[in-house]
Amino acid sequence: MSFLQTSLLTHRQRVLRLYKAAVKNERSWYSDRDEWRFRAVVMRDRFEKNRNVHDLVKAQALLAQGELELEKNRHPNPLQYPNCPGGVAYGREPISPDWVMDTWHPMEKAQFPDYFAKRAALKKDHIEWYVKKYGLTKYNPEEEGHPHEIHDIDAHH
Repeated sequence: MSFLQTSLLTHRQRVLRLYKAAVKNERSWYSDRDEWRFRAVVMRDRFEKNRNVHDLVKAQALLAQGELELEKNRHPNPLQYPNCPGGVAYGREPISPDWVMDTWHPMEKAQFPDYFAKRAALKKDHIEWYVKKYGLTKYNPEEEGHPHEIHDIDAHH
C-alpha cells in the first residue's frame, strides 16, 4: 500500500480495512491457530456490536478510537508470509527465461507434447512477426540460411 493517498475512502471501507488489519495484527500476536481464531471471533463481536450505529459523529469517533487502539497494540515484528512482499523469501526465486525450455531433452519434452507443440507454433509466429516487422538482420541469420555467420560476427567483436 502506498503512503500517498490518491482516493477518498468511505466510512465503510475504512471500517473494513481496520477490521482486516486488526485481525492480521492478532495473528501476529498469537501463533497458536486456536487462540488466534478465538481472538478473531472476539474482535468480530466488537465490530458487530457497533454495526448499527447510525450517528455519523459517533461512528467516526469509534473508528478513530479503533485506529488508535490498533496503532497502540501493533505487533513490533508482524507476521509476514515468506513469499509475500516484505517476507524473507520474496523475490528469491528468479523467473526462468523462455530460452531455458529450448534446452530440455527430447524425452522431457515428450512428457508435455501439447505444451511444446503450442510453444513451437507460437515461436514460429513470433519469428514471422519479427522478420515482417524488422526484416532479416545479423541476429537472425538462420532465416537467411547462414547459421555460422552469427558466430563469426561475434568472434570479431
